[in-house]
Amino acid sequence: MPDLMYDDPRLATLYDRLYPLSPGSLGFYLPMIMAAQSVLDVGCGTGALLAAAREAGYAGRLCGLDPAEGMLALARAHADIAWIRGAARSLARRREFDLIVMTGHAFQVLVEDEELRATLAALRAALRGGGRFAFETRNPAARAWEEWTPEREVQVTDARGDIVTVSLGVEAPFDGRTVAFAQTYSCASWGGPLVSRSVLRFLDAAGLARFLSETGFAIEAQYGDFDRRPLAPDSREIVTIARAL
Repeated sequence: MPDLMYDDPRLATLYDRLYPLSPGSLGFYLPMIMAAQSVLDVGCGTGALLAAAREAGYAGRLCGLDPAEGMLALARAHADIAWIRGAARSLARRREFDLIVMTGHAFQVLVEDEELRATLAALRAALRGGGRFAFETRNPAARAWEEWTPEREVQVTDARGDIVTVSLGVEAPFDGRTVAFAQTYSCASWGGPLVSRSVLRFLDAAGLARFLSETGFAIEAQYGDFDRRPLAPDSREIVTIARAL
């Protein structure tokens, strides 16, 4: 769930330790990347997914986009991939990519209707005709935010070997559209905790279909998880592959 707090290098270096690429996510997205000629990863973070594609032998064009300089500073260790700092809605590219991916639930940071439409329109413009946009978002019916409680804190070791305790708490519960939450990072050597506040939007399948249709996409497939099981009312994920019309 990257946000601009990840401009702070202390947090950027923790991201992959807190949210490593899952085998399911990698198994879903990597074959699509390997089959495409030109790929854009929106909200690429530290670039772990695109780096995995290179390591798997992908020889085509890879490009990562993220607003957080702290994340991109780490991604640039992979010099054979192009890295762009910025917001997806401001992406001024025309028909450059065969595939765009948006992983790690990054789609949910698009909170307002205008922002969502502008981003989808920019991604559609960046895709060649028939290109695909693949992403996942949490199914609101699964109510994932009910698990975001301070009692479920985790500890990770940072790059210097210090222990960082991370806790999560909902600040504004689901209102039919969004959930606001805070993530607190505490480390004895930091002199005080760092708090990252975020808002995520939870769209159901019908809402996703509406926004995609309005911006020039048609849903090619939707799944309830990365193993491509059918989307069900109680699925935790809505994994979508949309084709540019």
